[in-house]
Amino acid sequence: MATIDRQARTLALAHALTAAERGLAVIPLSRTKLPALRSPHRDDPAAPPCHGECGRHGHGVYDATTDPARIRELFAAAPWATGYGIACGLPPHHLIGIDLDTKNGTDSSAALRDLARRHRFTIPPTVVVLTPSGGRHLWLTGPPDTPVPNSASRLAPGIDIRGAGGYLVGPGSRTAHGVYTTAPGTAHLTPAPCPPALLRLLLPPPRPGHPARPNGAPPHGQGLVQFVLAARTGQRNTRLFWAACRAYENGLAPALLAPLVDAAVGTGLTEHEARATIASAARLTGHGA
Repeated sequence: MATIDRQARTLALAHALTAAERGLAVIPLSRTKLPALRSPHRDDPAAPPCHGECGRHGHGVYDATTDPARIRELFAAAPWATGYGIACGLPPHHLIGIDLDTKNGTDSSAALRDLARRHRFTIPPTVVVLTPSGGRHLWLTGPPDTPVPNSASRLAPGIDIRGAGGYLVGPGSRTAHGVYTTAPGTAHLTPAPCPPALLRLLLPPPRPGHPARPNGAPPHGQGLVQFVLAARTGQRNTRLFWAACRAYENGLAPALLAPLVDAAVGTGLTEHEARATIASAARLTGHGA
């Protein structure tokens, strides 16, 4: 068993590094499919929510990275890891995972075909990962300014969605139930764009009483502003930083920074804190002084 575990760890790291070369941010996973590194704040129930701001390992998907040195560091800190997770919603792919489960006799593939027929969309050729239980993960990409939320059986029984803040078990991972593998003929593919009709189903309905263009945001950037507005305590700086990075990367910053500041202030940050967070995003994306 020890030899198998060592092999699984070695293979998991190799697969994770390969995924990172494709621009997919990864974290080590245990055989239970959970992040391998425990929270450094687990023994301090009074600690405020932290998404990695403390600089230590153990913040789940917020540890995800494409930096090979950082990936090796994470796996070295978790020598029991036998798999890796791929963070969804991050650039350059803005990955969306369609998780088709087979538990309890659910025919989630048929449910997806029914949705496709009723809403008139077709799933394009894309990466498909086969799970040990007989399910499938379809990899799609979303637009950079429209974060897709995670959901479980909201579309239909057995169809779970992995979006911003979620992760998919990467192919090559070994879990307690077996190995995740890429479906034949799909390993060479690039994740395909999510059909617009399906994307509309994945997004939450507009909240009543909110304008279509919050705080003066341009139409193509309103998703980022809404993402910031939805922040809860402990998420405000992280969500603002993520949204500001996307704004800079996609050339939206000139029109979007003022609405992002207004949204952040509306969640409880001070204007100084909001502008400091946005300045950090500018530096990270190469737009700072």
